[in-house]
Amino acid sequence: MAAKYAARWLAVQLLEGDAALLAKVSDFPDAGQVIAALAESRARLQPIYGDDIDVALVDRRYAFVHRVVQDAVVQRDAHRVSPSDKIDRVVTHPVLGIPIFLALMWLVFKMTIDASAPLLDWIELVMAGPVTNLLGALLNSVRLGGGWVESLLVDGVVAGVGGVLVFIPVMFALYLVLAVLEDCGYMARAAMVMDRPMRKIGLQGKSFLPMVVGFGCSVPAIYATRTLENRRDRLLTGLLTPFMSCSARLPVYVLFAAIFFPQYASLAIFAMYLLGIAVAIGIGFLLNHTLLKTSEPSHFIMELPPYRLPMLRNVWRQMWERTASFIRNAWTIILTVSIVLWFLLAIPVRGEHATFGAVAIEDSVFGAVAGAAAPVFAPLGFGSWQASGALISGFVAKEVVVATLAQVYRVELPAAATPPTTLLEDAALVVTSFGQAMLDTLKSIPRMVGIDLAGADDAAEPTALMRAVQTDFAAASGGHGALAGLAFMVFVLLYTPCMAAVAAAKHEFGVKWMWVSVLGQFAVAWLAAFIVFQGGRWLLG
Repeated sequence: MAAKYAARWLAVQLLEGDAALLAKVSDFPDAGQVIAALAESRARLQPIYGDDIDVALVDRRYAFVHRVVQDAVVQRDAHRVSPSDKIDRVVTHPVLGIPIFLALMWLVFKMTIDASAPLLDWIELVMAGPVTNLLGALLNSVRLGGGWVESLLVDGVVAGVGGVLVFIPVMFALYLVLAVLEDCGYMARAAMVMDRPMRKIGLQGKSFLPMVVGFGCSVPAIYATRTLENRRDRLLTGLLTPFMSCSARLPVYVLFAAIFFPQYASLAIFAMYLLGIAVAIGIGFLLNHTLLKTSEPSHFIMELPPYRLPMLRNVWRQMWERTASFIRNAWTIILTVSIVLWFLLAIPVRGEHATFGAVAIEDSVFGAVAGAAAPVFAPLGFGSWQASGALISGFVAKEVVVATLAQVYRVELPAAATPPTTLLEDAALVVTSFGQAMLDTLKSIPRMVGIDLAGADDAAEPTALMRAVQTDFAAASGGHGALAGLAFMVFVLLYTPCMAAVAAAKHEFGVKWMWVSVLGQFAVAWLAAFIVFQGGRWLLG
């Protein structure tokens, strides 16, 4: 190796702990002597520099660069502070930094929910009206209307996939605001601000970056732990990342917050994200002092980019890529699960006169499995088979929770509310309702700062699915529907992630730690939901 690389460079890399180079050295016959000399050198140099050797080397490099810059660059005003530095004095302040971060996150979700609500209602109207009508007309034209094929497509595909696609405006708005924050340079500051609390659980601020990715999806977040230097940090970060509320959970929050907390929907959703961070910190503190205890300090070095105006092209690319990924899941995983779920709902296991496609849901295969699991969730306030079934299917993908609820309740609009319409009338409805939705979205912008241009009576009417969920949760919880709804949101936030995330955890950390993550998250979710529901009942008397 000395013939291929400079000896001094080899020595410096080994002192820094280059794992790949050390593995190559270990293959040589005299590797023992080299490793012993390396250990002796590190032990001798550390007292001299008063710090870890890798940190001392980085410090010397920066000192060299500083000297070169001092000699080569002439500064006309050496004491001038850049605008970015002035902003950072406030934004990254040790005391003010975290409140500013939390306030910005609250504003993100406030804008996301308020601005997207009218478009959400528009997509739901289109799916329940024109799309269903068109599908029914096409099936009638080929003499397949009124049978199990129409039920499969309408109750399975449209109800399942459509129940999730209505939340695309929410995703679009969320990714838009987050893309703006990333492109302007703030998200790097967020990692720096979170460095101090992350150190409390034995991690560094750099570990917060995979967690930020986890707000979008747990799968790339788990793979993003590869950027961390040692396995212990990668493992601990990978175990905590699924507690970050991924975007697939957002449709569940939006639905249940609109049902049980309509006046405080944004606050309820924001609380879920905060709770995920708080639970991750608490679990991290526990693991740091038990299974993953370490005495090695972690160091965080990050170069903060200057603030800049977001570029429209970058913002659009990030927003579209993330939203398109969600749509692809809706047309693949969710479509498959919706079809499988429809068949499970159509196959009878009990009932004297039940036949395929004509069976009460609770007497189907799905109803039997969900009913068997329901007692596990009864102490949490949502022990109905519908809620249990939605959570079981949510293991495939969290987006499927809402799709499952849309199918198992089989909510139908009253005949008087849906008079027959022509194709032209449906097309006109799509256009006019979209225009009204965009107008309502523009009206919602002043409302974010307390100015209501629409008036106090402009609240949206609850949908049939919302009324069905509200009635079912009230009955299952003994009249404490709001508490049960909140406990359900907490459980969805914390319980076992989707199959793809579990597979990623197995690939990165092994089977043992995969099961620790799966079983541990389920236990944490059950306990947290139990505390929310039973504690709430106790406080309410």
